[in-house]
Amino acid sequence: MHKLYAQPGWGSTLVEAQLAWYGIPCEIEDVGNLFKSPEARERLAKVNPLAQLPTLVLPDGRIMTESAAITLHLADTAPAGKSLVPTAPGAERDRFLRWLVFLVASIYPTFTIGDDTSRWLPDAAAQKDLREAMNAYRERLWHMVEGAVGDGPWFLGNRFSALDIYIAVMTRWTPRRAWFAANTPKLSALALRGEAVPELASVWQRNFRETPGMG
Repeated sequence: MHKLYAQPGWGSTLVEAQLAWYGIPCEIEDVGNLFKSPEARERLAKVNPLAQLPTLVLPDGRIMTESAAITLHLADTAPAGKSLVPTAPGAERDRFLRWLVFLVASIYPTFTIGDDTSRWLPDAAAQKDLREAMNAYRERLWHMVEGAVGDGPWFLGNRFSALDIYIAVMTRWTPRRAWFAANTPKLSALALRGEAVPELASVWQRNFRETPGMG
């Protein structure tokens, strides 16, 4: 059985949702707040030296980290017609890969840097400046993603993909859903549609216990 080290609402939600979509049995171990708990970081570091989520243990004991890598790994053995990743080659696959890497390589690091700026700078004023700079930069990046949303109910058009899961999860984070509704209406609509996917209802409930669409 797979084992997912997790924390409700954190990046592990990206993988938890994909496991649920594929119907893959999984043991979930919530590790606690990695920013506030040295014990949680120490415990997770024994499995993943970076002490970051998601961390997935495969049934044979191998460790997988990095949500994009896990996304592609799970798609490799997905049931026919259920894959969250377009097959290669093709324009749809290329578009998927571009924006998957954009989300994890461009937007995700703004949280790594900006969520706890005390890790990087000792001065409180400098910490505040860095946090505000990361927030503003993140908003510019989201506007770029908004411009890439195609026609149809999902990011890729008519096909539901892992990108829609990423958007449903990441729009819960700063700058939060109200900002997306006001500034990136296409992404806001995608997120709400993603939260209405029946196969993922239990994942959203476990990770975001407040009213769907809020936060």
